[in-house]
Amino acid sequence: MKRISSLMAALALAACAGLLAGPAAAQSPQTHQHSFGDAEKWSQVFDDPKRDAWQKPHEVIQALALKPDAVIADIGSGTGYFSARFANMTPKGRVYGVDTEPDMVKFLADRAKREGLKNVIAVTGAPDDPRLPEKADLIILVDVFHHIDDRERYFRKLRDSLKLGGRVAIIDFRMDSPDGPPKSARLAPDRVAAEMKRAGYALAQEHTFLPNQYFLVFRPSKI
Repeated sequence: MKRISSLMAALALAACAGLLAGPAAAQSPQTHQHSFGDAEKWSQVFDDPKRDAWQKPHEVIQALALKPDAVIADIGSGTGYFSARFANMTPKGRVYGVDTEPDMVKFLADRAKREGLKNVIAVTGAPDDPRLPEKADLIILVDVFHHIDDRERYFRKLRDSLKLGGRVAIIDFRMDSPDGPPKSARLAPDRVAAEMKRAGYALAQEHTFLPNQYFLVFRPSKI
């Protein structure tokens, strides 16, 4: 799996937030030479207030109908855009913000301390394992799925990190979105559902209120 906090995802967010000239900026060959070592800089992209208009984070969390004590794993958490919001909306729960980039993990840990989010735990994941310290009620991946290598193996293994009745939510850019990563890097929702089925999941719910992304919720299939 490529780095969870990938440059492509960041550039997609930047384009949607209006920080770049347009989607073509994400196709520049020079972008592959950039690093995510400066989390402080990337927080200006990930956490830009303009993102709320199209990402609709509160609507996303409300749609997931989580219990106040839910255990949530935000894989590819970056600077904590979703992790912090999950923490505020599930005050009795725990939120594991997982990233493979050490500076992002440190940034999230510092943010949690600074904002008094005692229920946020920053986790350094591996490319093939999020290394969750406990089973989760919800595992969510926002603009991350298409970056994972050997997805069937990854998500089969991820089943062991879910509680009984746990869910996996996948949000990623639609094929017809005017913003986002290059279309060659995107995956259609039908393909996502097919790959997740092979990994042992069934599509449980699909939300259509996001303007640029699909929002699919899966549960492990009964064996």
